[in-house]
Order: sequence, then structure tokens, then C-alpha cells
Amino acid sequence: MELKGHGDYVTATDRRSEAAILEVLARDSPGVAVLAEEGGGVRAASMWAVDPLDGTTNFTRGFPTVAVSVALLESGMPAVGAVLAPFLQLEFTVSRGGGAYMNGERLPQHRAIEPASAVVATGFPFRDKALLARYLPVMERALERFEDLRRAGAAALDLAWTASGTFDGFFELGLHTWDVAAGAALVLEAGGRVTDWSGGDGWIETGNIIAAAPAVHEVLLELAAHAPEG
Repeated sequence: MELKGHGDYVTATDRRSEAAILEVLARDSPGVAVLAEEGGGVRAASMWAVDPLDGTTNFTRGFPTVAVSVALLESGMPAVGAVLAPFLQLEFTVSRGGGAYMNGERLPQHRAIEPASAVVATGFPFRDKALLARYLPVMERALERFEDLRRAGAAALDLAWTASGTFDGFFELGLHTWDVAAGAALVLEAGGRVTDWSGGDGWIETGNIIAAAPAVHEVLLELAAHAPEG
């Protein structure tokens, strides 16, 4: 195991997983650019975004909330994707306009929910503690507005669980494209909304993301609008 940054680890499993994914992509979609967490790559209009092991800290500590996330982006937006949680035996797949699925069963559209009854997932900005000044006021107000919050430590799974209705929303700052692309596609296909913290489309580049059922998304945008800029 190596330390990439404060609290940010890479293991041999990350590298083996990424190598296996890249081998399949090179064989089955030759010529398509790849942006991968460990190997890097280039951004392109069409590209694969690969997170070979989302939740590496969880993995190193035996906490099973760990995922593999792969998505194809076309014109800057995810078109197809998959989020796999091998220790939890979960497989989420999505194609834009073709439905979102969990273990082969099509996910229903987001149910109407009162925000006061919502359980919302989040992630702490552990890589960049300077973001805490912007993040913490939103977390505090979210605890007041929603029933409860959850922090499981794997953004791809948080988003997949938001699509499936396990959670009713998700918010975080400073993620990477490979963290959010497949999970966000699942949320969108299940009738949710995905934006950055200002309500725009910059989430795919900035990783400042709000993804939620419509009524919950509206509240999260309201909370984010009053957060200090960082």
C-alpha cells in the first residue's frame, strides 16, 4: 500500500483492477480515450472514466463498502456505466435512455418524498481540508433539514444507492470524474437531478456534486447557495 496524499491510498489491488479494466476496454473499444484514477489519461469528447477501487481506505480496513466504477462519457456526459460492489454482491448498470438496473432488476423512478423524511449521503472533503469551510455549514444545515445523513466512504456507491432509493440524495465537494460519472448516470436515469453546487453542469469537471430525488435536490441547492465560497 502507498500513500498518494493525506488519507489517500493506492494498493496493489487498485492497480490490478485498473489493468484488468484497461485490457478489456482496449480490446472491446479500441481508440476510445481513457481517464483512469491510477494511470491518468487525457480528457476527450468521448472517453471512458475508470475508478478501479472506489473506497480504498474502506478496503484497507476491511469495511466492505468498496466499488468499481466505469462509465463512457460522450460529449462530456455519461452515456453508459456500471458500479460494482463485489463484497456486497451488488451490480448497478445504466444506459442513457435504456434504464438503470440493480442486479438485473430495473430501478423504479424516484419516489416523491418530503425532504424532512429524507436520508441523504455525503462524503467529507478529507483530501482537501481547505474545503471544510464551505462544506461544514451545508452539512450542519442538512442535519437540520433532513431526517439523517450517512457517510459510507465510496462516492460511486453513494450515488448508486441514491438511484436505487436506499438514499434520497448525495452531496460532496472535490471529487473526480471517475468517482461520479457512472453513479450520476444512474441517478439521472432513475429520474433524479444532478448538478454542481451552483445548479450548473460543472460537476463532471469540478466534482462538486449534488445528486438527489427532485424535492431533496431543491433543498440541497438552497443549502449550497448559502455556503461560503472556497
